[in-house]
Amino acid sequence: MKRQLLALALASGLSYSSLPFADSLSDAISKDYDSHLGELFVYFHQNPELSFMEHKTAARLAAELRDTGFEVTEGIGGTGLVAILENGPGPLVMMRADMDGLPVEEKTGLEYASTAKQTDPDGNEVFVMHACGHDVHITSLVGTARQMMARRDQWSGTLMLIGQPAEERISGAEAMMEDGIWERFGQPDMAMAFHVTSAVPTGKLSAAMGAAYSGGDTVEIIVHGIGAHGAAPHAGVDPVVLGSQIVLALQTVVSRTLPPRDAGVITVGAFHAGTKNNIISDRAHLKLTVRNDDPATRELLLDGIRRVAVNMGRVAGLPDDKLPEVIVSDESVPVTANDLAMTERLRGVWKTRFGDDVLWDKKRKAMGSEDFPFFTTEPYIPSTYFAVGGTPPEAFSAAAAGGEPVPSHHSPLFKIAPEPAVTLGVEATVVGLMELMGK
Repeated sequence: MKRQLLALALASGLSYSSLPFADSLSDAISKDYDSHLGELFVYFHQNPELSFMEHKTAARLAAELRDTGFEVTEGIGGTGLVAILENGPGPLVMMRADMDGLPVEEKTGLEYASTAKQTDPDGNEVFVMHACGHDVHITSLVGTARQMMARRDQWSGTLMLIGQPAEERISGAEAMMEDGIWERFGQPDMAMAFHVTSAVPTGKLSAAMGAAYSGGDTVEIIVHGIGAHGAAPHAGVDPVVLGSQIVLALQTVVSRTLPPRDAGVITVGAFHAGTKNNIISDRAHLKLTVRNDDPATRELLLDGIRRVAVNMGRVAGLPDDKLPEVIVSDESVPVTANDLAMTERLRGVWKTRFGDDVLWDKKRKAMGSEDFPFFTTEPYIPSTYFAVGGTPPEAFSAAAAGGEPVPSHHSPLFKIAPEPAVTLGVEATVVGLMELMGK
């Protein structure tokens, strides 16, 4: 009978969630938000902690998951945790949520705004804020655990929930991998994660077919010069001028060597040189971020940076032992590449559940990075990283009409509408897990 009702509803243009028997999950999540998750979100929002310092956050998250019935192990990769629920034969599926906040003073004016401070690794006391929505992620993880436990008769397999530290430093996932997470708890057959976003309206989901986030590299260029008096530039080689030429020439790597329809970014974020106005120094230091959406583009960009920097040094007349040095940091992160088959499967079930218009398929306009692929790249694990809308549609309408723009992530004004973000995050995750693990 249910299948007949579903077929009739779809033929009539109705969504799966409009049917009476499909409302039980939505109703349960809504009631759970009112009775538990809403208060939990406020706790997490008011008590943010810096990367690898998420001690209270991890302890509260662990306690919540234990109370639900999961077996929880703490201290993985520092402050990370793994929660396991074995529920018969079937796949091992992982769902991850990141926990850390940012050294930002909150200025949203919300009644539950963070006033928390913490001493950072350099010994500085700083304000801390959940300026990227990780409070939504961990609250939703608890909500997901509670719904999956209540529906154990509807799925089979092992569910692994991960509370990950230090995503903001692009190092927490790698730390958990180095701590032997798969060897200790089993390698997942599939993996999921989501990020709440202020760039997508509440009620909408985004799941890219391909790159959900870009790969990133940190690069430094040491520009050697020959020092001289500022009034006698002919007596030296000025690293400030040479460094400036390198900065400008680097832009041609993207504009003239990267195919026009491929994505790539080279940004010089810092340029340090000299100590006094009348001294030509003998050194300049450039700091770059480099972004890509596939390994071939990454190699093209890094090779181009080396070629430009070294040969501009030759143009300046530097000897071989003083040519610029290009240093690619170990702090690189792979592309967050969604598995096409898995993502298509989840997109289909989400459209069935929420309606065809639930998916927000506009192209990304920036090339932000994530450390989630450290879990899924080597070894390869099919995964889907999706986004949940966090900003009410009326805020976008007001901004378009000339009002205040929607605050971006990492802004002191960043805020999310918690109830629609958390409840949709939980429901989309549970629906996805049921698709992957359902009986």
